[in-house]
Amino acid sequence: MVDTRVTLSGIELANPVIPASGAFGFGYEFAELYDINILGSISFKGTTKEPRFGNPTPRIAEASAGLLNSVGLQNPGVNKVISEELPKLKKCFNKPVLANVSGFSVEDYAYTCEKLDTEDCIGWFEINISCPNVHGGGLAFGTDPKNAAAVTRAVKKVTNKPVYIKLSPNVTDITEIAKACEAAGADGLSLINTLLGMRIDLKTKKPVLTNKTGGFSGPAVKPVALRMVYDVYEAVKIPIIGMGGISTAEDVIEMMLAGARATEVGAANLIEPFACKNIIENLPAVMEKYNIKSLNEIIGGAHNG
Repeated sequence: MVDTRVTLSGIELANPVIPASGAFGFGYEFAELYDINILGSISFKGTTKEPRFGNPTPRIAEASAGLLNSVGLQNPGVNKVISEELPKLKKCFNKPVLANVSGFSVEDYAYTCEKLDTEDCIGWFEINISCPNVHGGGLAFGTDPKNAAAVTRAVKKVTNKPVYIKLSPNVTDITEIAKACEAAGADGLSLINTLLGMRIDLKTKKPVLTNKTGGFSGPAVKPVALRMVYDVYEAVKIPIIGMGGISTAEDVIEMMLAGARATEVGAANLIEPFACKNIIENLPAVMEKYNIKSLNEIIGGAHNG
């Protein structure tokens, strides 16, 4: 028997497979397809202080070996997430979840996390710092170490739950941001968020997305994600949730060898609704194939050569 269990900041997961925020809604939609309690956890849809309609359509576009999206953090706002969405999730999922939080100022992040902090189903916070800082000229929090640290400190002040900062890959040196978050008190890191990309319609000769650019995800980004997880693992001592192009059990193991303690599956859920279920079911056989008895033993294994 192989052991698929992993631990994130003191909380045990039956396996390291977590649907990524934005690709799994609030979870209960997928519960109509299969028992989602087989999942390690769920990172639910990015939540902001106020309701957001999101960006105008079209805001999704296919690309070679991936997907572009500029949904724009569409969500009903933290109050309705608490009163409507989380009660539905609790009815079909009985494990701790990651609360993915976005904001447009440091105060936004702190407000939303403080509101969510009393929800007993939340095991960790996952803070998306790829949002534009409206008080800082629109530069994303995740592209500046000082801004990333400021958000980290603000959230840590309003919760005792583990805080994971979700890092943007759209930077010169992701380890600089990672170290700033660790120094500011982050309990862990999630990476990578989507890469900035675009597509152009040959008929109209204009960008396909109304927003012109969007976040690129899917299999094509996996080599970039692996490299960044590998680099960050060497730069910090806090745990990492790795993501970016994961769609198979083999991908999960590869990401863990790079340094991830758990993994998130994003775009694959939009292509194949049973993606996470398939990965979890295939994981034991793949572990046996590569003579892996426990996933805990392989975390960062690629650094031992």
